Parts: sequence; structure tokens; C-alpha cells
Amino acid sequence: MSELEIDASREERIDMEVVVDAYDEEERRLGWYYYLDKKVKFPFNAIWISEERSIDSEDEVEIEGEEVEVIGMASEEECQDDMYVEIVYQEEGTEDTFAVPLYDVVPMEVDDDTLEAIEDWYYWVERGYEW
Repeated sequence: MSELEIDASREERIDMEVVVDAYDEEERRLGWYYYLDKKVKFPFNAIWISEERSIDSEDEVEIEGEEVEVIGMASEEECQDDMYVEIVYQEEGTEDTFAVPLYDVVPMEVDDDTLEAIEDWYYWVERGYEW
């Protein structure tokens, strides 16, 4: 398990809103997929990173990466092993859309519900929880 401290209110929200009545891996995965799809307001700008980082929102950490637009959840089929989001990435006059792990995006200027849902997912991952 992670060294990340247990957050009782986050644990309760995840238990009651995300994995409630989920009895196996598939139901927990679907619970996360639909929780994020419902609660996150797309599109939003984010920094796309792939290196390790702390998710403690009290820490001010400079995040290096590419600025992207997150336009929605990836398909349910693409989210079998992880939660993925579709991003629009622009480079040298070209634009590409593809799926990246939600854990690898850091939202910029999003509403409270979106931030809470994404931070719930970061917490789940950091705690080492599995489907």
C-alpha cells in the first residue's frame, strides 16, 4: 500500500458514489468510468505528463509537460485496465487526438466537481487500490 494518508471523507465518497454495490472488478471499473464521465465537465485544459508526481493538493509543485485539451472520456472498451481520457495534442502545426491515462493529466482551471472527481481518481491510484 501507499504511504499516502487515508482521507476519510474521500474514502466515504468513493465507497458511496463510485464503487457502491460493486462486487467484482468489472463493476468497480464501470463504477469509476461512469462516475468520472458524469462528474467531469469536458472539455478542459490540462498539462499532460508521464513522470512521477505528488498528488497532495497542499504542495505547490511545478509540473512539466505539454498543455493539451481534454475532450472526454475514452471509450468504455479502452478503459479496461485504467481510466483514459481523449486529448487534443498540437505540435508543429498538426493536431492529433488520442487516449492517455487520466492519471497523466493535471487539470488547469476546472470547476470544483471536476477537480474533486479527478483528485478522487488520483487518490485511488496513489493508495494502490485495484478493481
